[in-house]
Amino acid sequence: MPMTSKDTHPQPRRERDLRAKRLPKIRDAGPENMTNPPRRWDKVDEMMDESFPASDPPSH
Repeated sequence: MPMTSKDTHPQPRRERDLRAKRLPKIRDAGPENMTNPPRRWDKVDEMMDESFPASDPPSH
């Protein structure tokens, strides 16, 4: 029997929906993905944004 999209997600739909509501919203890096982007954006800003939530900031 071929797999369907239902087979790839064994959790019931309601449970998946509840889990998705509990997960934090995560955006892609970069000012184009920000709600309120800064007026200026440089390489250091970009590196820091890409490294978040890493524990160590860029070494600049």
